[in-house]
Amino acid sequence: MKKSFIIISIAILITGSVYAQSKSIYGNNPKTGRQLNTRGFNMYYEIYGTGKPLLIIHGNGGSIKDFSKQIPYFKKEYKVILADSRAQGRSTDTKDSLDYNMMADDLNALLNHLHLDSCFVIGWSDGGINGLLLAIRHPEKVKKLAVTGANLWPDSSAVDPKILNWLAGMVDSLKKVNQTPEIKNQYKLLEMMTREPNITLNQLHTVKCPTLVIGGDHDALLPRHTLIIAENIPQSYLWILPNSGHATPVNYSKQFNETINDFFKTPYRIIEGIDRLN
Repeated sequence: MKKSFIIISIAILITGSVYAQSKSIYGNNPKTGRQLNTRGFNMYYEIYGTGKPLLIIHGNGGSIKDFSKQIPYFKKEYKVILADSRAQGRSTDTKDSLDYNMMADDLNALLNHLHLDSCFVIGWSDGGINGLLLAIRHPEKVKKLAVTGANLWPDSSAVDPKILNWLAGMVDSLKKVNQTPEIKNQYKLLEMMTREPNITLNQLHTVKCPTLVIGGDHDALLPRHTLIIAENIPQSYLWILPNSGHATPVNYSKQFNETINDFFKTPYRIIEGIDRLN
């Protein structure tokens, strides 16, 4: 398998569409882009708008530009903070090791750097995993959390078996080509997904913030697993979109943005007992 094919396949299949490769000022904006040297690497981040802080987190192999359909909407009311996660986008990291806990702690360091004691959070795919871990490891930092296409563990009870097989094949292919720095980085990102995350249900029970758990009914992350996530967070809502795969922020951007915004603005409502009939 040629290197160029591997890189293109990763960009398309991990983000769920070719959308992430479209040209956009987002993710490469000299007016707002900044570098933060923290925790042994350089993190690139951008900030848009004013208002209550909102952190948006991209998926594996993605970058800030994946949210070109969210930034214009949310920056009207929020201070939107986006970062390229470690070893992705413009955030350079040459170390061999990578894990989700590390990336969640990176985001906490960014919030500390910005002197933010808490914020709203949106996470897509690996960004959803990082959002969950941020709420678990740094609960004071997350006011409300919306995650789409996240998983707790990397097996066929959580991930479509065909996706797991594709991932294993891609990791194996990366071992067989010339080990350039780019290939090594892509290997590091994909190999991580074969062994992580490893979030327990007991950890989910500790999430204090209201959480909106989102998935497509044909998501790469299985709907029954998305239900398990929602059922084990004390204050959660579940939203499964019909006729949707993994790329809900792209293909259903209007509904996605409006529903999350309403969730952020509306107090969490406990629905139990006779109220379930309403």
